[in-house]
Amino acid sequence: MTVPDDTYTHGHADSVLRSHRRRTAADSCGYLLAALRPGQRLLDVGCGPGTITVDLAARVSPGPVVGLDRSADPLAEARSLATASGVSNVSFEVGDVYRLPYPDGSFDVVHAHQVLQHLSDPVAALREMRRVCVPGGWIAVRDADYAAMSWYPLDPRLDRWLELYHQVARANDAEPDTGRRLLSWAKAAGLTGITATASVWCYASAEDRSWWGGLWADRILDSAMAEQALATGLATPAELAEISAAWRAWAAQDDGWFAVLHGEVLARG
Repeated sequence: MTVPDDTYTHGHADSVLRSHRRRTAADSCGYLLAALRPGQRLLDVGCGPGTITVDLAARVSPGPVVGLDRSADPLAEARSLATASGVSNVSFEVGDVYRLPYPDGSFDVVHAHQVLQHLSDPVAALREMRRVCVPGGWIAVRDADYAAMSWYPLDPRLDRWLELYHQVARANDAEPDTGRRLLSWAKAAGLTGITATASVWCYASAEDRSWWGGLWADRILDSAMAEQALATGLATPAELAEISAAWRAWAAQDDGWFAVLHGEVLARG
C-alpha cells in the first residue's frame, strides 16, 4: 500500500492549538460516551495536545489509552497535561492513521475527532482503524462540515474566509465538508452497526465570541493555512488582513452568533 503524504491544512501554530486545547470528551464526543466502560483499550487518532485523549483516559481507567498523532509537535504538551491531570493510563506516540503501528484487534475503541477532513483517502483510514479494533468494538469519528457553518451578522469578508478555506483544503486534496460524508465513507469502508448523528458547537456569548473570533483572526494571519493560501496565490496579505479584521468585528457584535455543524458516526469494528 502506498501511504498518502497528506498536508495538514491547519498546522500546529498557537492560533490552532488554542482551539484544540479547549476540546473535551463532553463537547467533542458526546455521541461516544455511553459506549465507554472502565478497562477498555482505547486509541485516539490525531490526538493533538491531548485534551480529549486525557479526558477519555479518565473515563476508561484503568484501561490503557494511546494518543496518536502524525506530528510530534503537540505531544510534549499532551504528556504534560496527562501528568498534571494525574491520569496515568495514557501514553502518546507518533504514527500514521494509514499504517497504524499496532496488531489487528488491539483496541476496544478507536476514536478520531476532526481527522478525516484532512485526509486524501479517508476510507482507507477508516479501514485501518477497523483493522486495529477488536471485532465488536467501537469506531467513532466526528468531523465538522464547513459548508454548513452559519453566522450572524453577515459579512462578505467572512464569506470570503469560507471560500478561501475550501480552496486551500481542496488544494491539499482534503474535504472540508466532511460531516455530511461520514456515513457514506463508513459504509464504503465496510463498517457495520453504524449510527450516524450530528451535533453543533455554538458561539454566542461575549466570552465565546472573543475566543472563537480571536483565534480565527489570528489563524488567518499566522498558521499553515495562511502560509498555504499565500504560497499558492489563493490570497494576498492584504486580503488575509481584511478577513482577520472581519473576525474581530464579528466578535465585537452583541448579537454575534456562529454555529459549527458536525457529522458523527459510531460503528462496530
